[in-house]
Amino acid sequence: MARGKLTLDFFHDVVCGWCFNISPRLRVLQDEFELDIRHRTFVLQDNPSAMIARFGSMAEAKATILDHWRACQAASDQPHAFNIIGMRHAPFPYPHGLPGALACKAAECLSGQEGHWRMFDGIQDAHIRHARNVADPLVLVDLARMLGWAERTFSNKMSDPKTRRLVEQDRTMARRMQVASIPTIIVRETGARLINSPVDDLRAQIESCARLAA
Repeated sequence: MARGKLTLDFFHDVVCGWCFNISPRLRVLQDEFELDIRHRTFVLQDNPSAMIARFGSMAEAKATILDHWRACQAASDQPHAFNIIGMRHAPFPYPHGLPGALACKAAECLSGQEGHWRMFDGIQDAHIRHARNVADPLVLVDLARMLGWAERTFSNKMSDPKTRRLVEQDRTMARRMQVASIPTIIVRETGARLINSPVDDLRAQIESCARLAA
C-alpha cells in the first residue's frame, strides 16, 4: 500500500530524559519513512527562578528531576547512559534548558535542521551521560567546537538576539498547537501526536499516519 511522506514537529528540551530516549528512535525511523523532522525548542523552565517556583528550591529541583531520570532510565534503550550518581554529586544546580535551546537554534542557523539535531543530541549526551553543566555557555561552546563549529562563530550566533527570537517563535508555535509537555511530536499531515514508546511501536504509529496521508 502506498504511504505519504510525513513532516513531524518535534518539540523538545535539552534537559529532558524522555527526549533523550526518543531522539535515537526517531533517527532509526527517519530514513525508513523519509521523515521531515522539524526541531522545535520548548523550554519548561528557562531560568533558576522558574525552577524554584516550580520545585520550591534548586536542591529540590535536582532531587525531583533525578527521580524522573529513574523512570526514564527504566524505559530507555540505553539505561546505562543515565548518570544519576554523577548528576546528583555534580557541583552545580540542575541546569535549566534555555542556554541549550539557544545553542540548538544557533546550530540550526549555521547548519539547518541537521545541525539542530546534532547539537541537541550532543547537549543531551553531555548532560545525561557525562553530567556536564549545559546551562553554562562555555560548556555549550566547547560542545559546538567538538561537533565541528568554529567557537567564535558559534558563540556569536548563540548570543545574537535573533537567535533568542527564534526560541520564542517555537514557544509561540507550541502555545498555538497546545503543546504542554515534552517530548511532543505532531504529525502535520494528520494532526496525530506520537506516543513516546519503543521503536517498533513508534514505527506502527508512523506507518498508520503515513497510510492516512497517502
